[in-house]
Amino acid sequence: MKNERDIEKEYTTAEFISKLRRLADALESGERFDIQIAGERIYVPVRAVYSIEHERDDSEEEIEFQIKWSN
Repeated sequence: MKNERDIEKEYTTAEFISKLRRLADALESGERFDIQIAGERIYVPVRAVYSIEHERDDSEEEIEFQIKWSN
């Protein structure tokens, strides 16, 4: 069993674009998406579910692109 983990990592605009582009390419080709986040390689299976979340409060707004799957 893997250890629980909750990390938020900031990227430069160019790095974020590169990761989104690789994700889009994997989705279009029907392949698994691989990404390294804070030193750990993550393998996102083709069966993953994708969603976009929007949060707002008095001082800020947030959009999260989410990818979820069961192990």
